[in-house]
Amino acid sequence: MPYETYTPPPGPPPSQSYVPPPGPPPSHSEYTPPAGPPSAHTEYTPPLGPPPSQAPYHDWQTAVPDTSLLPPPPSVGNQQSRTNNATEIQAEQAESWCQANHLLGPVYLSQEAIFALQKGDNGVVRPRTYAGVLDSPRPGVWAGKTKSNCPDSCITSTIPLYSVYAHSPLNTGQKKTIYYEARISKRNREEVSLALGFSAPPYPTFRLPGWHRGSLAVHGDDGSKFINDRWGGKDFTTPFKPGETIGIGMSFEKRDLSAPPSYGQAATQAQNPINVEIFLTRDGKADGSWNLHEEGDSIEDLPVTGLEGFHDLSATVGVFEEAEYKIVFSPGEWMFHP
Repeated sequence: MPYETYTPPPGPPPSQSYVPPPGPPPSHSEYTPPAGPPSAHTEYTPPLGPPPSQAPYHDWQTAVPDTSLLPPPPSVGNQQSRTNNATEIQAEQAESWCQANHLLGPVYLSQEAIFALQKGDNGVVRPRTYAGVLDSPRPGVWAGKTKSNCPDSCITSTIPLYSVYAHSPLNTGQKKTIYYEARISKRNREEVSLALGFSAPPYPTFRLPGWHRGSLAVHGDDGSKFINDRWGGKDFTTPFKPGETIGIGMSFEKRDLSAPPSYGQAATQAQNPINVEIFLTRDGKADGSWNLHEEGDSIEDLPVTGLEGFHDLSATVGVFEEAEYKIVFSPGEWMFHP
């Protein structure tokens, strides 16, 4: 089919421009507001009661306490001493001896004995195994010098320094501290084979203090503390040195069992009615302490029966091999005064 030819209509095309209607545009002023004043904002009435409080403050320091205030973890015992060790046979013999000789109950001290304690005029019991010299140059002081072949020997005071009937805080209502010192000779060999401690009688005098029930001690050859521990003790201080004066003491104080647990110096929650602190001094200055009922290992640590303030306690000084020393009970000659 053939295309047809388109012919536009005559004249210009219609214009796209807008032509406004005749007359002026309507005025915006024709709006008339409602009669009367506008409503006031004060017509709002708040709900009864105080406004809701802010969200509670989260005290994270209380929720997460400062662990530095908590008691230290229990110290780990050593399987053996790094310096000297007795044989297992000797340990078993001493254990059998302890089973055959039970701890004694408290005894009444005479007024003469109590007066002697106050002056520091105390005697010592020389063990049969002791090889050497042990004399008293003056009241309250004992000078000793052992030979190189001296076996383990434990010197014990004749009068207990702690008497349950005379000193227990449960009886007196007052704190009691017992203490004595040992002067190590400058001529002593470099290794000091001396152990200072306390024990509840009776104690096997052919053993060093701290190795068996009812006894504790700090050993000078390695500085370890022993509490009923016939193995290697626990790290406590540096070894003793020739020329030093070492003191050891125990403090007994009635415990308030109704008081909440504390994270103070007595790092223990034990319900024993007597709090017991052991302390060591060196040349007249404090050199460490521990609480008798501090947290320990439930398997390795043995009971501390005999040391809790319900048994009399004697001063016990252990020696072996060569040692030259003085035991000082007289308070007037102490370098440290508890």
